[in-house]
Amino acid sequence: MGEFDLIRRFFTRDQQVARVGIGDDCAIFGAQVGYEHCISTDMLVEGRHFLSDVDPAALGYKALATNLSDLAAMGAQPHSFLLSIGLPKADERWLQAFSAGLFQLAERHNCPLIGGDTTRSPLVVINITVQGLVPHGAGVLRSGARVGDDIWVSGTLGDAALGLALLEERIRVDDPDLRERAISRLHWPEPRVALGMELASIASSMMDLSDGLAGDLLHILRASHRKAAVELAHLPMRASLRGLPRMQALSLATAGGDDYELLFTAEPRASARIEQLAQDHELPLSRIGRILPLAGGESPQIEWLLDGRPTQFEAQGFDHFDD
Repeated sequence: MGEFDLIRRFFTRDQQVARVGIGDDCAIFGAQVGYEHCISTDMLVEGRHFLSDVDPAALGYKALATNLSDLAAMGAQPHSFLLSIGLPKADERWLQAFSAGLFQLAERHNCPLIGGDTTRSPLVVINITVQGLVPHGAGVLRSGARVGDDIWVSGTLGDAALGLALLEERIRVDDPDLRERAISRLHWPEPRVALGMELASIASSMMDLSDGLAGDLLHILRASHRKAAVELAHLPMRASLRGLPRMQALSLATAGGDDYELLFTAEPRASARIEQLAQDHELPLSRIGRILPLAGGESPQIEWLLDGRPTQFEAQGFDHFDD
């Protein structure tokens, strides 16, 4: 099977957003008056971001989910995406499953594939570039956190990190249902797109949790020139984590990564609106800390509390170039 047959059979779908889509040198689509484009790209490499025996349907789904999560963090509505993929060989069964998982999520969010590229590669390499739309000036940045703002997270933390630890046999969980749920959160994350769009008028800063709470919150603090106090006892965790030794569970919840939940700040008077959103979306939204001012000479940092008392808790987010 040649490159163009591969594209035609597995990656060409009807779409309405681009005047010219797959099959020409460029995609062409019109600009919408009053909106700005939000563009993000993510790369997944076999052996670094996913195991070689991963379900290809889950891989296709997650490859797009990680990008949609970036749009959610800006409060943007998905528009379309580009896919570039390198493969050792054109395995038809693998491609059928991968494209099914990919388009399952794309169709749910009305985000069509409008172009891309394919090549032969020693390992599976997937790169997606997604674009979304946000009303002019309404995108939520990392740099807007204000002193006195509450810090919130959506969903629960550490599930995907536990799933990876179970697959790598670093942790054992005897309950098969808990094990299955943790691994499912690793492979099938839910990008909080609708929630992000509603938070756009409430949050002062926002980002998605891809590399772990500890590292990602520091991104907001550095961009906003602030520090934070975070209560570890307030971190939302499922029973599968709470059954582990406490410090091990907290480490997974703060440094494990792959949560793809939303981390955001908002002024305290917005708490009632946020709690209503939690009810509307049937999703926990947990207040975990507060934004503080930097004293003279201080660098952005997180002050960890455990049951109200300062603690020397060590947590570091995922770093692609950390050996």
